[in-house]
Amino acid sequence: MKTYTFHVTGMHCSACPMLIKSELEEITEVSSATASLSRNEVEVKGEFGDETLEHVARDLTVAVKHHGYSLTTEKQQHTVKWSDFSIAIPVALGFIALFIVLQEIGIVNLVTISNVTYGTAFMIGLIASVSTCMAVVGGLVLSMSANFAKEGDKVRPQVFFHASRLVSFFVLGGIIGLLGSVFALGATGTFVLSLVVALVLLVLGINLLDIFPSLKQWQPTLPSVVGRHINELKNVNHTLTPVLLGAATFFLPCGFTQSMQIYSLTTGSFWTGAFTMSAFALGTLPVLSLLSFSSLAIHKKAQSGIFFKTAGLVVIFFALVNLQAALAAAGIINPLFSF
Repeated sequence: MKTYTFHVTGMHCSACPMLIKSELEEITEVSSATASLSRNEVEVKGEFGDETLEHVARDLTVAVKHHGYSLTTEKQQHTVKWSDFSIAIPVALGFIALFIVLQEIGIVNLVTISNVTYGTAFMIGLIASVSTCMAVVGGLVLSMSANFAKEGDKVRPQVFFHASRLVSFFVLGGIIGLLGSVFALGATGTFVLSLVVALVLLVLGINLLDIFPSLKQWQPTLPSVVGRHINELKNVNHTLTPVLLGAATFFLPCGFTQSMQIYSLTTGSFWTGAFTMSAFALGTLPVLSLLSFSSLAIHKKAQSGIFFKTAGLVVIFFALVNLQAALAAAGIINPLFSF
């Protein structure tokens, strides 16, 4: 048994270490794996015989390459592929323009009593569903489905999982909103948490651009032990496993989910918090459903520089809109946007 340390390229968010750990620990020769987003490293314990360090890195890369990661023995100098922006910027601007038009005519602006509308939460969920955050959820679904498929049960677990996920996001989102009213956040507390939501989204967006790798350490995340225990549920073949796993995804270390959870706390309302988290979960549903029912490698296609830069620009737009809304609500600045 030896311990190896490799450098990792391709990590974007706090869900990446968990995804890498999960994939590597599926390998027979690997005893355990621990990845670090801030250091862009993974420590692997295992038995690889007389294989060289470079050979081990190549073998392990095979397991994570489809998620956009690669392992190397030497630290790679970070480079930015600026040419991706020539496509990412026009696509992002088109998406933002479409969102503004839909907002103006009232299609996505379902509720106007708050800074983050249900339409915005749905859009953020849609973006999150094709990011590495939701790749973790997709991986859990596929692993769970594979276990049940061995017993001939291919559809029911997925239905239970997605139904449980939608119900739990509604209930737990409502509880978070209710907690906001219990603690009586007040104008100052609401402003601070609204500011936190905007800053979390801003950091997420900038990290998706992959320009400033040092910012990755500023992304909020839950303790790794939480994600590890959730990940272990996928191997339990029990009728309630899909239900428990669907509910547990509410606590996975995804910055997009956490930003919506923080916002739900600021609402001080069970129903607003519940519907905000439900809108976010509904945004993630199409891609996750397609992934779980068809086993298509959606995230393989999503792992491109152009995609992440486009998503990053859109997330930064949402962050700036919510930042100015929070500052305007506090009377610090005049409103800059009318939507």
